[in-house]
Amino acid sequence: MGLIVQKFGGTSVGSIERILNVTERIREETVRGNQVVVVVSAMGKTTDQLVGMAKELSPQPNKREMDMLLSTGEQVTIALLSMALNAKGLPAVSFTGWQAGIETEPVHGNARISNIKTESIREQLDAGKVVIVAGFQGITEDGEITTLGRGGSDTTAVALAAALKADKCDIYTDVTGVYTTDPRYIKDARKLLSVSYDEMLELANLGAGVLHPRAVEFAKNYEVRLEVRSSIEKTEGTVIEGEASMEQNLVVRGVAFEDEITRVTVLGLTNSLTSLSTIFTTLARNHINVDIIIQSTTEAGTANLSFSIHTNDWLETLNVLEENKELLGYEQLDAENKLAKVSIVGSGMISNPGVAAQMFEVLASHNIPIKMVSTSEIKVSAVVEEKHMLSAVEALHKAFELGNQ
Repeated sequence: MGLIVQKFGGTSVGSIERILNVTERIREETVRGNQVVVVVSAMGKTTDQLVGMAKELSPQPNKREMDMLLSTGEQVTIALLSMALNAKGLPAVSFTGWQAGIETEPVHGNARISNIKTESIREQLDAGKVVIVAGFQGITEDGEITTLGRGGSDTTAVALAAALKADKCDIYTDVTGVYTTDPRYIKDARKLLSVSYDEMLELANLGAGVLHPRAVEFAKNYEVRLEVRSSIEKTEGTVIEGEASMEQNLVVRGVAFEDEITRVTVLGLTNSLTSLSTIFTTLARNHINVDIIIQSTTEAGTANLSFSIHTNDWLETLNVLEENKELLGYEQLDAENKLAKVSIVGSGMISNPGVAAQMFEVLASHNIPIKMVSTSEIKVSAVVEEKHMLSAVEALHKAFELGNQ
């Protein structure tokens, strides 16, 4: 008997019909003799609807109350799925994140899992039940409900698989696996049979919505066997593993993209040595994630600093910087919205110089100006205007021959 963790996203449980389809996927594993833990997201666009209602009341809703609100979405799904399984003669029990023993740090809106107490889950598994767990949520030591950030159900599933020492974790979604880019936007995107943990981590961090970055981190750190597969089609998915097989020696494995990027520029820093650390320490203390960073000096001896953030954090970032203006010692703030980030990823880039140059040549040939650049051993990212995002992705996907294998 094995232990399988299955995760079903919002699209996969978006209707009663789809919930019934999920029960069949669960039943298939129980017929094989496996114990099953299922993690689910809120149905369809429920989370977006809840966020929309909150923002009608306040442009910056209280983070604690947002967690109270958003955690209700998954509770609907776990109860309905448990009912469906019991009606089909498969004993099942539903758990919220806190009932499942998922403990988090005391951060509202984007908490990290700190510990999982698995006793309650194991007790129900030993009693012959399928355990349905609400993704995306947990509880602090003080009893406060927290959420893990968008896509956090992936993290819940992989963290549970690690804590329970599961044989496998299957992430079911509305696509059949991990593609060279998003097939909803680029028609000749191709499914990859395997991707390394490192490549998947870069793709996830850079906007590929198929997996949450923290989930990939957990999988890599605890060597969780992970597969991304379709909840509708019964086909092989994409295996995430330590070292992916190089498919026909592809240097670039995928093109990721992300919209709603804002560039913040801090002008006239009088002491760049201390200001840099103070700025980013202050932003980190307020749980604002900074991505690409560029610094330049002026003839007057001051420094200018630009960095990219998600547009959702734009107002809070400006507020934090303005509140600490005297401490940080700058003259002026500037921000540019409606930007996007386009990235190429591939472990083969380590031993193949000139990939970045080729990327910039492709963008230049399509008259796409680059605002900011960031690189690592296996990725190159460029910030461009949002209106150019998809044309940049299509041009890069074609130039690196990702759809012609």
